[in-house]
Amino acid sequence: MYTQKIVVANQTGLHARPASLFVKTANKFSSKITLHKQDKAVDAKSIIGLLSLGVSKGTEIIITAEGEDEQLAVEALVVLIKGFNE
Repeated sequence: MYTQKIVVANQTGLHARPASLFVKTANKFSSKITLHKQDKAVDAKSIIGLLSLGVSKGTEIIITAEGEDEQLAVEALVVLIKGFNE
C-alpha cells in the first residue's frame, strides 16, 4: 500500500471539472485507489463518491493505492492536484 497526504489549494477544491479529471486519471491505473477526508473514505474512481466528500480549498486529503502500480497512481494524482493550482 502506498499513501500520500496533500492539501488542496485549488480555489474550487475538487468540484466539477477537477473532480472529473481526478477520476479519469485514477481510472488509468489498475490499483485500488481510495481518497480519505477526515473520517470518510471513497473510491477515487467514482465521481459520485469523490463529489460526496465535498473537498474544498485548504482541505487535507489522503490518497491511498493498493496494487501493482500503486506508487505511480498516487504520485500521478498528487501531481494532478498540484497542477490545478496553476
